[in-house]
Amino acid sequence: MTTTCPTANREVQRPNDTTIRYAATGPADGPVLVLVHGWGCDRTDFDALIGFLPGHHRVLAVDLAGHGESRSAREDWTMAEFARDVAAVLAAESVDTCVVAGHSMGGAVAVETARLLPAVVTRVVALDALHYLSLFPAQQEQQVDAVVRAFHEDFAAATRAMVASGSPEGTDPAAQEAYFERMVAVPRQVGLDAIEGLVRWDMDSALRDAHQPITVFAVREILARDAVDRYGDRLRIVPVDLGSHHFHVESPKATAALLADA
Repeated sequence: MTTTCPTANREVQRPNDTTIRYAATGPADGPVLVLVHGWGCDRTDFDALIGFLPGHHRVLAVDLAGHGESRSAREDWTMAEFARDVAAVLAAESVDTCVVAGHSMGGAVAVETARLLPAVVTRVVALDALHYLSLFPAQQEQQVDAVVRAFHEDFAAATRAMVASGSPEGTDPAAQEAYFERMVAVPRQVGLDAIEGLVRWDMDSALRDAHQPITVFAVREILARDAVDRYGDRLRIVPVDLGSHHFHVESPKATAALLADA
C-alpha cells in the first residue's frame, strides 16, 4: 500500500533567524513517523521511500537547520539543537505521539529528540547510524581534532572519504559520486560546525537519558562486531543487505517496509 495523500510543504520559525522547512504527508489523524536526514543531506532523500509507506501514516520529513531548504544564523550546531528543530516541527503539527527515524547524523538527532520529548517520542529508528564507533560515541579530544582538522584542511576530500567509508564493495560509482556532489554542496561552515557537533556528541549519555526502544538498521558489510558487543544490550541492531550507507535512497520500498514494521 502506497501513500496517495498530497504533500504539504511548511515551515516553522526558531530563534537566531532560523527557518525550518519540512514536508507533511498523509492524514492528520494517522500514526506519525518523523524522518530526519543525515549530514550534508536533506529531506528529499526520503521522497521515494514515503511513497511506499502505508497510506494511513502521517509522515513529517524535516530539513535540519542549514540543510536543504532550512536556513539559520545560529552558532549552536549540536545534536541537541538539531533535535530542537525537530521538536519545533512536532509542536507546529500538534503531534502528541510519534516514531522518529534518522539516517546517519539524523540517528543522533533522533535519539536527542527522544531524550528531549520522552512523552512524545515512543520509538527511535536509526538508518545506518549509531554503530560507527569512531564517530558516534564521545571521542577523545585528539580524535575530535583530527576529524575536524581534516574537514577544515580539505572539505571536499574529507567529504569524499566519508562517502567512501559508507560504500561497501560493489556500490555503484555513479551513486557514490552523486552522494558526494550533494553532500559537498552543504554550506561549508554549516558542514564544519555540524561535523564537530557530531563527533563531540556523547551518545552514551544520550542513551542513558532516552529510555525509548531504539532499532538500528545497519549495513551488514559495515557493521563491526565491536559495536554489537558494546551496544547490543541497549540497541536492537539489525543487519540489512539493501545497499550502501544511503540504502534508504537505493532501496526505498524495502526500507519503507522496515520502517512500517519497526
